[in-house]
Amino acid sequence: MTLLHLALRSLLNRRLTVGLTVLSAACSVMLLLGVERLRTESRQSFMSTVAGTDLVVGARSDGPQLLLQAVFNIGYPTRNIGLDAYEEIAANPAVAWIIPLSVGDTHRGFRVVGTNESYLTHYQFARDRHLELESGDWFSGEDSAVLGAAVARELGYRVGQEMVVAHGAGEISFAHHEEHPFRVSGVLAATGTPVDRTVLVSLRGIDAMHAEFQGARDQTVDITDPLAVAMARAEAHDHAHDDHGEIGSGSLSALLVGLHQRGAALGLQRSINESDAEPLTAVLPGVALQELWVVVGVIERSLLLLGGFVVVVGLMGMLSNLLATLDQRRREMAILRSVGARPGQIMALLVVETSLVTAAGAVLGSGLVSAAMLFGAPILETRYGLYLEVGAPSAAELRLLVGVVLAGTIIGLIPGWRVYRHALIDGLTPRL
Repeated sequence: MTLLHLALRSLLNRRLTVGLTVLSAACSVMLLLGVERLRTESRQSFMSTVAGTDLVVGARSDGPQLLLQAVFNIGYPTRNIGLDAYEEIAANPAVAWIIPLSVGDTHRGFRVVGTNESYLTHYQFARDRHLELESGDWFSGEDSAVLGAAVARELGYRVGQEMVVAHGAGEISFAHHEEHPFRVSGVLAATGTPVDRTVLVSLRGIDAMHAEFQGARDQTVDITDPLAVAMARAEAHDHAHDDHGEIGSGSLSALLVGLHQRGAALGLQRSINESDAEPLTAVLPGVALQELWVVVGVIERSLLLLGGFVVVVGLMGMLSNLLATLDQRRREMAILRSVGARPGQIMALLVVETSLVTAAGAVLGSGLVSAAMLFGAPILETRYGLYLEVGAPSAAELRLLVGVVLAGTIIGLIPGWRVYRHALIDGLTPRL
């Protein structure tokens, strides 16, 4: 009978306690691999949020800060971009497309973003996916808005519903643009990105809204008077179309730029950053994200270290279980010695058993992580904006699994050494 076969038979005879030990090890491995999977996949999810965007341009600021403001809807710019700078960048031969963004208003805590049709055409996420409308149409005028999936779901809005935008950030605002309400023209399909939590309107609509708001304040327009409101809207309409078409006449907060060839990104970035016309910052999304990960890397390592401690606790529990059952198995070991098994073989038997238990826990834990990702990925994507790709374990995860199995094998040396030191008569002599 081989050593492996003997170890399997011994484990089957103790299937209940061994099963609980395997389950404990699997839960520990599941937490460790889960942290690693979330860490790596969240990075990929953040990278895929700006898939296809070669440069992000904004007012002079720090790279990660600009990326958070323009792409992830975190924070607001201190300055805006002039239209002359926009037109100069758009006219560059290396630029294939450009998405203008204007922020500064909210609706019940959700950010309102002014943009144009290039947002629907060129914005990419999750590697190479484009935005799609779940219902309705893209905004076609100054009074229409397109909602992200999370906005429509949480507020219960439908196509055709009217909404009023508030000036500034936050869920509570005392300055509402009631003179220029928007009507929902469409709802985007869920993307798992910050787009799901935005309200998209036209740049001309942003201009008209602010012009009407300012006109109402300057002229004390009675918003209950239809004629006064119509006159204010007509004036705002003329202001929004001053020489700039669909871009409007107001300032822009950021630009998302796509190039014909990505190799031209560094040259255009340097040209924008060194321009004397207007202090601007152009960043490569990948580089800015790497800088951001340096800042949050401490949290990542802390979570991974916590998962490692959980595995250590699980292995210590397995060791305690082995030592607790060792006295009950001393007669078994003595019988094996009596039929010719050498002390080294007895020690190897316990090491093989421990390795098998740890390997089973590692395989089960890896399977649990994959199952959790399979069922949890859609929830994380729709609710928290994390796009997680379910696949085979990565090289880093395989290294962690091998490390866990090796640690379990080393743990098995402790009870094996104790058995090695026991004499043949130990367990055969009756105890009175």
